[in-house]
Amino acid sequence: MIVWLSGSVALLADTLHNLGHLATTVPLIIAFRLGRRAPSRRYSYGFRRAEDLVGLLIGAVIALSAGLIIWESVRALTAQRDMTHLGWVLTAAVVGAVGNEIVARYRIQAGRRIGSAALIAEGQHARTDALTSLAVILGVLGAWVGLPWVDPIIGLVIAAVVVAVLVGSMRTVLRRLMDGVEAGTLDLIESTAAAVPGVISVEQVRARWSGHHLEAELTLAVQASLNIEAGHRLALAVEGSLRGHVPHLHQATILLSPAQAGP
Repeated sequence: MIVWLSGSVALLADTLHNLGHLATTVPLIIAFRLGRRAPSRRYSYGFRRAEDLVGLLIGAVIALSAGLIIWESVRALTAQRDMTHLGWVLTAAVVGAVGNEIVARYRIQAGRRIGSAALIAEGQHARTDALTSLAVILGVLGAWVGLPWVDPIIGLVIAAVVVAVLVGSMRTVLRRLMDGVEAGTLDLIESTAAAVPGVISVEQVRARWSGHHLEAELTLAVQASLNIEAGHRLALAVEGSLRGHVPHLHQATILLSPAQAGP
């Protein structure tokens, strides 16, 4: 309503960015609920990857909002508009900044706690909303001192911030869709498993994210004389150690292999 009354392109950009949350929060909730469903015969690994797919949807919405912001900002620069109701624009900017920062902190903290890249992306999206709301104030000040072109320039700055957030968020989402993990994750898994008494060496280790859960597969070299019961206890000990040291680890599949005899 205030955008319509005032003609502020910067506030329009801020509003479009906020509306993006409406288009992504509901699918994210659905993905979280879908990820809690039990695995089926068709989807034997479960449905947690739906969360990463929603991350792609979030990226598409962010990209769309950036395109609309750039379009409206360029239009405003080529056909100058007079801003009105500046007090209302200023109030909307302040309220938007405070509200979005509160939401951003909650989402980012929750996303880091559970290891959800999609939820962290949503939190970063909300944080840029807070920053762009503050930027709208510069457009208001420009209009007050007789510089109406400041408002569409702020709109372009907001678009640049949105694109920067898009690149950072999608890098993480795409890495997880490609079964990539953060630097140092495999090193931590290897060192933790190797430190368990009875493990001679770690021959192979793999890890991937499934939604906000980390899954690992390890092949451990152990004494050839180890019987099945002792091997089972060792595997449980390794898994327990991994759960205590590797953040967000959901499960570890451990294969024991007899160590090769020396020459």
